[in-house]
Amino acid sequence: METITSSPTEAEKPSIRFDLEPVDTERLMNFCGQFDQHLRLLENRLSVDINNRAHQFAVTGDAAVVQTAVNLIRDLYRETRDTVLTPEEIHLFLQQANLDALGKDERSDVRIRTRKGYIKPKGATQAAYIDNIRRHDVNFGVGPAGTGKTWLAVACAVEALERDEVRRLILVRPAVEAGERLGFLPGDLSQKIDPYLRPMYDALFEMLGTEKVNKLIERNVIEVAPLAYMRGRTLNDSFILLDEAQNTTAEQMKMFLTRLGFGSTAVITGDITQIDLPSHQTSGLRQVLGILKGVEGISFSWFHGRDVVRHKLVQKIVEAYESQPKSNDKR
Repeated sequence: METITSSPTEAEKPSIRFDLEPVDTERLMNFCGQFDQHLRLLENRLSVDINNRAHQFAVTGDAAVVQTAVNLIRDLYRETRDTVLTPEEIHLFLQQANLDALGKDERSDVRIRTRKGYIKPKGATQAAYIDNIRRHDVNFGVGPAGTGKTWLAVACAVEALERDEVRRLILVRPAVEAGERLGFLPGDLSQKIDPYLRPMYDALFEMLGTEKVNKLIERNVIEVAPLAYMRGRTLNDSFILLDEAQNTTAEQMKMFLTRLGFGSTAVITGDITQIDLPSHQTSGLRQVLGILKGVEGISFSWFHGRDVVRHKLVQKIVEAYESQPKSNDKR
C-alpha cells in the first residue's frame, strides 16, 4: 500500500506512506539499526524525514528525492532477508541514491557468482563495468581508488575460472610505486615483489579461501606476478588482469596488450591521476586511452568520485581533487 499526501503548511514537501512487507520483526530491527541509526543515516544523506510505526512508514521531503528514498528503503529491507545491515552497507546503498542507476531488475542480472556467494554491483558504473568485461576481450577500468575496479575484475576472473571459461588466472602489477626502487628494499626478489601484489592476493583469498588459492598457485592455475614476467609470452585461455596500469611505461603497455592469446580476456585498471613513474617517462595507460579509443572489441569504463565505495570521506576527498584545475603533466 502506498499513498501520497501533502501537509497544508508544507505543500511543497510531499509525503509518501507505505508498508514494508513481509511483516517480520527481526528484519525490521535489522533494517532500522540500533536506536534507528540506519534511518538517521538515510535522513541525513537524503535530506528527508522518515517516520514509522512498526512496518508502516512515511517519508517526507522534496519531490525530487522522496520517491528515491522510498525505493531505497524497500531495496534495503529486501536485503535484510539474507544480510545483516551495518552503517557501511547503508553507505554503499546510498552511493546509488542520487545516480541514474539501472533498475533493480536489470541490476540483479549483473552480479558475479563465486564459491563465497554473489557479488553485486554498487551502482550503474560498476554494473556497466561487469557487463563490459563479460562482453569484450580487452577492457579498461579507469578512475580513482576505492571504486571497486580491481576487486570486481578479480571477481570476474574467479567466476570465469569456476565456470571453466578460462584455464588460468594471471594477475600482474608493475613493480613501481611512489618512487621506490626494488633494489633498496630488504629481502630476496620474492620478498621485494610480494608487497606490490598483496592487494590481489587479498581479493583472491576472500573470494576463494586461502587454502584453495594456495593449491591453485601450486598447480600454476593462478599466477600473480610483476609485469616484467609477461615479456615474451602468449597467453591463451586465460583471464589476465593488469592492475595499477598508470605505472606502466608506453613500451610495457604495448608489450602487455600483445600477450593476449585465443580465448583470453584482459582487464587493465588504473588511476591516471596517481602516476608514480619518473617525470621523463610517459604513462602507458594515459597514452593507450587515446591510441585505442574507438577500436572494436575494446571497452572503456570510467569511474568518478561518486563511485567510491569506501568511507564517505574518501569520496569527498576524491571529488575535491577532481574539482581542481587539470595538470599539464603529460606522463
